Amino acid sequence: MPLNEQSELVQPRCAWDLPLLKHGAMKRALVLGLVLVGGCAQSGNRFPSLLPRAIEVRDDAEPMAATPVIVPDAVLDTKIAVAAATLATIKGAFEAGATRAEKLVAAAQGQAAGTTAWLDAQSALADLDIVRADASSTISDLDRLAIDRAAAGNAPYPALEAARTDARTQYDDAGTIIDMLAVQLAPA
Repeated sequence: MPLNEQSELVQPRCAWDLPLLKHGAMKRALVLGLVLVGGCAQSGNRFPSLLPRAIEVRDDAEPMAATPVIVPDAVLDTKIAVAAATLATIKGAFEAGATRAEKLVAAAQGQAAGTTAWLDAQSALADLDIVRADASSTISDLDRLAIDRAAAGNAPYPALEAARTDARTQYDDAGTIIDMLAVQLAPA
């Protein structure tokens, strides 16, 4: 038996016949299979990338608000000037009353409650409280202007805020003076 004939007997014929590969469908299936197997391959790098992630580079800072432009308001400036003049008048009246009250309190020191000197000093302190209440009323007027401005959506007005601060300081200082004088009198 020739060698070729022997090999056919010993080795069966391959199921893949070359003419089958000549058809386009078979070639496409073979290429697709190779591509899919290639997708299963792992990269050579076993570790994750050290490049910053999107979450690591984002900016979580609050945006800065634009500085509001303060437009001069003539009507408001007039109201502030009237309040400042009222406060100046109140301050003058308080200083005059405080001078009078200091003299009366000095005269009433060491005297019992209910004496004429003590009653005169208490009356002078009550007059100071009335003047101080006028300052409180002016503060309320200034606060109302600030509230109306805020309700209209306008930014705080610097002149108004300064007037409010000055009025509160004047009111607090007057309270301190009254308390300092009242402590010097005998308790009721």
